[in-house]
Amino acid sequence: MLLTGRKVRIETERLTLRPPIHADFREWAALRQHSESYLIPWEPSWAHDHLSRKSFTNRVYWARRAVSSGSALPMFLVRRSDQALVGAITLDNIRRGPAQAGTLGYWTGLPYARNGYMREAIGAMVHHAFTKLDLSRIEAACLPENAASRGLLESAGFKYEGVAQSYLQINGRWRTHVLYASLRHDRRGRTQVGQA
Repeated sequence: MLLTGRKVRIETERLTLRPPIHADFREWAALRQHSESYLIPWEPSWAHDHLSRKSFTNRVYWARRAVSSGSALPMFLVRRSDQALVGAITLDNIRRGPAQAGTLGYWTGLPYARNGYMREAIGAMVHHAFTKLDLSRIEAACLPENAASRGLLESAGFKYEGVAQSYLQINGRWRTHVLYASLRHDRRGRTQVGQA
C-alpha cells in the first residue's frame, strides 16, 4: 500500500505517532544525547555525526521516501499532553507478496522509560500494520540479556520464535538475538520456550 500524498498519523491513548520532521532536530538530538549511555548497549554503533543536523536531515528525507514507497513506516512518539518527543518506532523491511511482513524496531529516551509508552506504541503500530497495511506478520529481535525489551514484546503479544546467531552488529560487535513475532491470525498457544 503506497502512502504517497497523505500524512500518516497514529493516535493512542497518550501519544501521536508520526514521521519525523525537520523541526524535531533539536529535541531529538537532546533526547538522544541525554540517553546515550542508556541506548548504546542495545543499538548499532552511532556514526561520528549521528547527532548532527545533516544526519537528522538525511533521516527525515529517508523517512519521507520510505513512507511514500511503502518500504518502511518510521514514526516518532510524541506525548500529546506536552508535545514531548518520547522515542521512536519503525516498521521496516516491509515485504509484500507471499510474505506480507515487516520488522519492528524501537527506542525510548531515558526520561520516558518504564512508563508504558512503548507498549502503547507497539500495540498501535501492530494494529495499523494488520488493519491498514494488510500485513500478516510483524517480527522483532532483541539481545537475549535485554530483559526489558523481551518483557515489552511479550506483554505486547509477541511470541518467542528462536535465536539468530550473529544477527546484527550492536555497539560494534556481531550479536546473537532472540526472535519474536506477532501474527495477524495467531493460533499459537503461549510458550515458555526461551524464557529464563
